[in-house]
Amino acid sequence: MRLTGHTDYALRLLMYLGRQQGRLVTVQEIAKAHGISEHHLRKVAHRLGQAGLVATWRGRAGGLRLAQPPASISVGAVVRLAESDFTIVECFNATRNTCQLAGACRLQEGLHRATEAYLSHLDRQTLADLI
Repeated sequence: MRLTGHTDYALRLLMYLGRQQGRLVTVQEIAKAHGISEHHLRKVAHRLGQAGLVATWRGRAGGLRLAQPPASISVGAVVRLAESDFTIVECFNATRNTCQLAGACRLQEGLHRATEAYLSHLDRQTLADLI
């Protein structure tokens, strides 16, 4: 299983904010600290704000901070939010599946269970565990 850069940035942003409890942090500060794209990080921050994980303030004195305690933010929930697709193999998508083994193959079931186990493990971890 491979996570997208969007998910990586989301987790890094949340960990950074978790270590900065009590103060507003700018996207620029986080991007500089991690050596990552400020433009992409802004998109991530916006999405996390929409999900209620990050509180945002605009303007000159604006910034970000966690909207919830780190112990209440599930890593699995963040991964599900940030990842757009868990289609690891073609047969996971019924509309695009052209596999000749469909219906007779047990690989799909095994990979589905493995994905669920992966996410279930991440559900048991919180942002507090990471920081």
